[in-house]
Amino acid sequence: MYIEINDVSIEYKEKKRLQTVIDHVNFGVEKGEFICLLGPSGCGKSTLLNAMAGFLKPSDGKILIDGKEVLKPSLSYVTIFQNYGLLPWKTVLKNVELGLETKKIPKKERKEIALKYIEMVGLKDAVNKRPNQLSGGMQQRVAIARALAVDPEVIFMDEPFGALDAITRMKLQDDILEINQETGKTVIFVTHDIEEAVFLADRIVVLDANPGRIGGIVNINMPKHRNRTSDEFVLARDKVYDLLKMKKEDVVEYYI
Repeated sequence: MYIEINDVSIEYKEKKRLQTVIDHVNFGVEKGEFICLLGPSGCGKSTLLNAMAGFLKPSDGKILIDGKEVLKPSLSYVTIFQNYGLLPWKTVLKNVELGLETKKIPKKERKEIALKYIEMVGLKDAVNKRPNQLSGGMQQRVAIARALAVDPEVIFMDEPFGALDAITRMKLQDDILEINQETGKTVIFVTHDIEEAVFLADRIVVLDANPGRIGGIVNINMPKHRNRTSDEFVLARDKVYDLLKMKKEDVVEYYI
């Protein structure tokens, strides 16, 4: 298993009392898989993603990527957030080059790599624009290009399309699927949108709240580029919805 979440719990202190956000979570991710973490607000899905990305340390248990314990963030696994994280004074090109600068890539090669990924996300005509000259969807494409440019093994995405309008969101869902298939990157994607999860994921890890525990895992065996109006898509969506509502003692696993 490429990523292993082994009996992970995450707690924090609130008014001198310990609050459990994630409670003894276990699952694994194969290399190249697209996994969605799905659940209601407050179930700890973003907290779990931050632990997987190395931004916080579990209170108990371990997270391993490629056999190595995750102890801090790394350019081998990058995170894309909802707020884009672009530097407003830099152009699209310079924003995409940021991680490459950190890796000490020579200037000429850095530009060539950045331009390749800017073109991949459809922004070759916006190379010299600054973030305030771009729409929200275009800014998120810049963030995706910047993540891809450092050639990470894993891309963590924390509700990256949540602030976008429906049409832009669906277009970016198509784009990230294309990139996933073209590059073979492992993607861990946090969402609270059932339809988004069914459209994107190879597997959906459903988290229950208070505290955050795995309530179920849904294996989606449909082809990529799914028809949102097909009977099998609607069936999968309804199955996930039922799983979110269900009271469960044990982890439920479905194959669709």
